[in-house]
Amino acid sequence: MARGAYPPAHAEHPLLRLNPHDCVPFMEMLFADGTSGRCKMDAMPSPRLMSTHMPHALLPASVSDNPDCKIIYICREPKDMLISLWHFTRRFVPDRAFSDMCPIWDHVLGYWNASKESPERVLFLMYEEILRDPVENVKKLARFVAQPFSPAEEQAGVIKDIVRLCSFDRLKGLEVNKRGEAGDWTNHMTPEMARRLEAIMEEKLQGSGLSFAC
Repeated sequence: MARGAYPPAHAEHPLLRLNPHDCVPFMEMLFADGTSGRCKMDAMPSPRLMSTHMPHALLPASVSDNPDCKIIYICREPKDMLISLWHFTRRFVPDRAFSDMCPIWDHVLGYWNASKESPERVLFLMYEEILRDPVENVKKLARFVAQPFSPAEEQAGVIKDIVRLCSFDRLKGLEVNKRGEAGDWTNHMTPEMARRLEAIMEEKLQGSGLSFAC
């Protein structure tokens, strides 16, 4: 979205200096201190880019029902998602047991169903698919937000520059970032735990058309 103002190959790109959430702030945090939220939002350049953890059902109508608003949902494999969520919550509750964690099925299915109902407004992506084929997924993202790459950009290697800029290897060593690795669940779950969770996944996702099978 911002590649015109910030060429992805530039050594001083904001993603190399800031945490991604400083570049794309949480919608909830804009309004966390009350009245100044609207002022903060109005100060952001249009089109505005924001992130959120809110379920689709709780999004304001100005987002969920707005034909000009695009929603991109990135979903991780549920076992990895659980491990990531566990690590995150242990920052605040250090003794939290892994057995206390549970996947957020309604959250995932809310955006999945919205993407099937309105694919022109809701794009559902899987983190693991992005890792497997980052170039095609970057192209898909660009088309979805009506910023497709021109033949000249493709020939100049702009897509590959974006992939390199946003790659795990490039960003993981930066002090401002901590990123999740695909497959980390194998370091924390026993095979029996994984089988039990996969059985629950099959039950919860039955009939939805959503699958996390590799």
